Amino acid sequence: MKISDKWLRTHFETDLSAEKLGIILTDLGLEVEGIDPYESVKGSLNGVVVGKVLTCEQHPNADKLKVTTVDINTGTPLHIVCGAPNVAAEQKVAVATIGTTIHLNNGDSFKIAKSKLRGEVSEGMLCAEDELGLGESHAGIMVLPEDYEIGKPLSDYIKVEQDEVYEIGLTPNRTDAMSHYGVARDLQAYLSLNKLKSTFNKLQAPVINGEGSHDFKLEVEDTELTPRYLGAVIEDIKVEESPEWLKNRLKAIGLGPINNVVDITNYILHSYGQPLHAFDAAKINGHVVKVGVAAEGTKFKTLDGTERSLNGTEIMIKDGNNTPMCIAGVFGGENSGVSEGTTSVFLESAYFNPVAVRKAAKAHGLNTDASFRFERGVDPNITKDALLKAVEMIQEIAGGKLKGEILESFPKKVDYFPVILRYSKVDQILGIKIHRETIKEILKSLDILVLNEIKDGLEISVPPYRADVTREIDVIEEILRVYGYNKVSSQEKIAFTPVRLTLDDQDSLENFLARMLQSNGFNEVMNNSLTSLKEEKADAVTLLNPLSNELSTMRQSLLEGLLQNADYNIKRKNQDIKFFELGKIYFKKEKFEERKQLAILVSGNNNPENWILSKSPTDFFILKGYVQLLLDKLGLNTTEKALEDARFSDALEIVAEGKTIARIGVVSKALLKDADLSQPAYYAEIELEACQALRSTANFKFVDIPKFNKIRRDLALLVDKTVSYNDLLQASNDISSNLKKIQLFDVYEGKNLPEGKKSYALSFELLNTEKTLEEAEITNIMNKLIKKYQKEFNAELRS
Repeated sequence: MKISDKWLRTHFETDLSAEKLGIILTDLGLEVEGIDPYESVKGSLNGVVVGKVLTCEQHPNADKLKVTTVDINTGTPLHIVCGAPNVAAEQKVAVATIGTTIHLNNGDSFKIAKSKLRGEVSEGMLCAEDELGLGESHAGIMVLPEDYEIGKPLSDYIKVEQDEVYEIGLTPNRTDAMSHYGVARDLQAYLSLNKLKSTFNKLQAPVINGEGSHDFKLEVEDTELTPRYLGAVIEDIKVEESPEWLKNRLKAIGLGPINNVVDITNYILHSYGQPLHAFDAAKINGHVVKVGVAAEGTKFKTLDGTERSLNGTEIMIKDGNNTPMCIAGVFGGENSGVSEGTTSVFLESAYFNPVAVRKAAKAHGLNTDASFRFERGVDPNITKDALLKAVEMIQEIAGGKLKGEILESFPKKVDYFPVILRYSKVDQILGIKIHRETIKEILKSLDILVLNEIKDGLEISVPPYRADVTREIDVIEEILRVYGYNKVSSQEKIAFTPVRLTLDDQDSLENFLARMLQSNGFNEVMNNSLTSLKEEKADAVTLLNPLSNELSTMRQSLLEGLLQNADYNIKRKNQDIKFFELGKIYFKKEKFEERKQLAILVSGNNNPENWILSKSPTDFFILKGYVQLLLDKLGLNTTEKALEDARFSDALEIVAEGKTIARIGVVSKALLKDADLSQPAYYAEIELEACQALRSTANFKFVDIPKFNKIRRDLALLVDKTVSYNDLLQASNDISSNLKKIQLFDVYEGKNLPEGKKSYALSFELLNTEKTLEEAEITNIMNKLIKKYQKEFNAELRS
């Protein structure tokens, strides 16, 4: 944001230099990235003097050149070769002397030096308007008035505006400082607190009584979209160039002057932060101004000549025939703007809903000075004052006259924000104790009202123009900002007591699991919590004011982000994927919910190819092994069951104490296609809050290696395809305390098996830690297993 020093000083007066003010602004949080000089005429006409042409003769060696002698009151006339067709003796002219730098309108520049042109000496240059930046004409040299004194600097007669311009890196939350008035108000708060001499010129709306009456009417269709709207009818306007001072104000901050009426609206915008818009009153059908929405698909041509199709949500300014004239707060229409033939205007000043303006600007790819401010929230209480100030300027500069009463819609006053400020909280956050009267003084300088003094604090009320100050912590930040960050010194000695951290908290669990995965070759990724909504979901958490359609919804799964990461890597020849992410997912049910998960994605090869091992493709069971490794470290008793999930072609979930703590699956072909992945991928997610709640906090104990041998027996079972390994595992839980482990080591389906059947090969590990198991005991356990499998699953033994 550009701020003109001279313009700034019209709002407050101080003896401090621009450099000093730049330091103060940076301390206030309005970081000054640079201070650049501004000249209304590039080079400020330095080296250009008034001269008189004494003689003018044809160049002997060039038909289009003249040889002149020019008096600049130095005693010896200059010999200057000139190519202008209008040069003649006795003229007063602008002479650029040797050493002068000429700045052309196209941005080029060159230095005048003594030279020879076709054999004739030239000791300067007779200048045209465009060569001095005083106009666009290059038809001939400038002929000056006769009363200009020979030898005088041209700048004595042609005023050159000089200024200094602050380049402020404004943060989006500082809506109050998006104007010269707002920056001056911030400076005044600092200067008054530090007892530096300054005077703040608070905006005083002029008292203007309209002449006669007008027949214009105002209709605001939705006061939620347009909480406040004002319109003034001004007649007898003469649209022409603005005065030099106004043009210089705008040019200093990088704006090109257009005409006096439009320039005044831009001046008010950048002076007070209130956008205005001027309509040609004669082009408003029925003299009715309607503020509402237009039908979806309505065509509307904006000032840039582009025809746009409205989506039906934009706030539109319409006439009596419901014809759109302007996208409110964003961009005006081509057919309703002020032109040279305009003699009366309808001047608009409003406070529009920030969310609606932002959506309209984003939808049409428009970013204007007005939308930039409306999106962030302008001051609803300055709307009328700024309008009256603009009316006053139009009357003075364009000769207009206010007709009748100003139209206004303001059904509900925009209230101040009530906040409780505790002194103890101020002391705690800042680490220092600021005198209570100083705090009150700072609040007063920021227009924050102290309503009541309470025990250990204040009841205060924050003005609406500070949309970013709604909480106690925001007020504390404001106090420190004005008090001065540099006044808060750090202690010379900082003492602290080391605290032994336990492993029972959520952070330690996450760090532990992350380290486990990293030690197994995994890489951590971090993705945006915002994503696009591909289909309507009742439980989706959507943003009210999204930056774009691609970032409009809070994610409901970490899988999509990991698939994008995989795609990015695979396209860069990194096909072996071992990723994990710690992040939250979001849902809207009876209330908003969020859950923290650990998500794991594997694809490609589990082991890279080398001279000892060939490539080893990863698969579902390798991923399951990693998940089981993590869960085993938490001391959880888990069971498995089949899972139906649209994200997976095959999946299972792991349950502990009735709660799902993990899901593992083969990513579906549809999701792989959406992510542009051509190789299989396997995904797991672990519910961290559930794991934290259920994890065992008991210390691990070491046990001796068993003194007696383990016994292994195998069974090959023929079962229905509907029977899962987990079903067999659960059925064997209460068979015997000597049954320590069951492992599935082969599954077969297909040839030589009855239809609808499959074969499971299971190993059973038996152990008694007190003695050697006898054959009769082993046989008894195995017979129990066989009978149970036959009874519950109709299993058959295979030889």
